[in-house]
Amino acid sequence: MAHSGTGTGQLRRSIGLTGLVLYGLGVTIGAGIYVLVGETIVRAGPYAPAAFLLSAFVMGFTAASFAELSGRVPQAAGEAVYVEKSFGFAWLTVAVGLAVLAEAVIAAAAIAVGSAGYVAELIALPREVLVACIVLSMATIAAWGIRESVAIAGAMTLVEVAGLLIIIALGLVHDPGSIGALPRSLAPPPGDWPALSGVLAASMIAFFAFIGFDDIVNLVEEARNPRKMMPWAIAITLLVVTVLYVMVSFVATQNVSVDEMAGTSAPISLLFERLTGLPPLAITLIAIIATMNGVVIILIMAARVTYGMARAGRLPAWIGAVSPRTQTPVRATVLIATLVLGLAIFTPLDTLAETSSEVLLTVFAVINLALVWFKLKGVPAPEGAFTVHIAFPIAGALFCLALVVGATFAGG
Repeated sequence: MAHSGTGTGQLRRSIGLTGLVLYGLGVTIGAGIYVLVGETIVRAGPYAPAAFLLSAFVMGFTAASFAELSGRVPQAAGEAVYVEKSFGFAWLTVAVGLAVLAEAVIAAAAIAVGSAGYVAELIALPREVLVACIVLSMATIAAWGIRESVAIAGAMTLVEVAGLLIIIALGLVHDPGSIGALPRSLAPPPGDWPALSGVLAASMIAFFAFIGFDDIVNLVEEARNPRKMMPWAIAITLLVVTVLYVMVSFVATQNVSVDEMAGTSAPISLLFERLTGLPPLAITLIAIIATMNGVVIILIMAARVTYGMARAGRLPAWIGAVSPRTQTPVRATVLIATLVLGLAIFTPLDTLAETSSEVLLTVFAVINLALVWFKLKGVPAPEGAFTVHIAFPIAGALFCLALVVGATFAGG
C-alpha cells in the first residue's frame, strides 16, 4: 500500500520490548480493573473472576492472530491494513479503521469518566470539569513525543500494577483461608442458569478490561525489531493482566457486597478502605494515575490509527501530518481528544464500556477472518515471523461473535 501525503514525515523507531509491554499493561489495566471491577461484580456477583477468565480465554485466540498479523503487515493502523492486505476491499478497510477509532474514542471516554470518579473523591468539582481537565492534560502528553509519552506511561504503569498487587496482598492477608474459594468463583455450577447468565452479561464489561494488547500493534512503526518483539509483548501483556484481574476481582467479591459496589464510583478505593480501615488516599491517587494512564495510551494509539489511515489515503491527508518538532501526529491527537471529550461528558460509563466491547469484538472477528483468508490463499508469512495454526483465527472469530450474541441474550 503506497503512502500518500506530502512530506508528512516518518515515525521514530525508539521503543523496545519493555516499553511495548508497559504500554500494553498501561492501557489494559487503566482501561479495566480500576474502573469496571464494580460493574462486573454487580452483574456476575461472586463469579466475577469467571467473567474475567472467560474474556481472557476469548481474547487469547485473537491475541495469537494479532501476533502473526503484526509480522505479516508491520504498519500502523494495524486492524485496517490487515483487512486491506487480506481482503482487498477498500470499503471494508475504511469500515474497520473507523470502527477501531470509534471503539478507541468510546473506551478513552469511559476511562476518563472512571478517572473523574476517583478524582472527585479528592476534589469537589463538577464531573464535566474534571473530565475536561483529564482529557486535555492527557492529550498534551500524547502529543509531546512518543519516547517521552511512552516513558511517562511506563512509569505510571508500574504504579498502577503496584496498586493492584497491594490490593491482592491485603486481601489474602486479611483472610488467608479465602483462597480456598477461588476455584469455585472461576466456574459457576453447570445447572445454575442465573449465575451463568450473570457471567455472560458481565463478560461484555470484563472484556473491556482486556482492551490493550491490540493497541500494541499500532506502535509497530515505532518499535525496534517489531517482528520479534510484538508476539512477546502481546503474550506477556495478556498473561499478566489475566492473573491480576482474576485475583483483584476475587478479593473484591470476598470483601465488598454487590450493593456497595453498585453504589460507588471508586471501587478500588472502597476495597482498600474495607481491607485496611485506613483512609483510601494513597490507593485513590494510584487509581487516578492508572486511569489517566489508560486515557493517554488510548489517545496515542487512536492517533496512530488515524495517522496510518490518512497516510494510506483512507482519511484526509492533512490529518496524517507529523509535527517536525515532536515527530508525533499532533492533528490526529487533537481530533481524537475532541471526540473523547464530547462522549465522556454526555454518556454513562456502563453504556460506554459495553458499546466499546461490542464494537471491538465485531472488529476482532473480522481480523481473525482476515488471517484465515491469508492462510487459505496460501500467502506465506515473512521468514522468521510468528505464525499460528489456522484453527486459532477460526476459533477467535467464532468466540468473539458468540460472546456478543451470548452477552446480548444474557443482558436482555
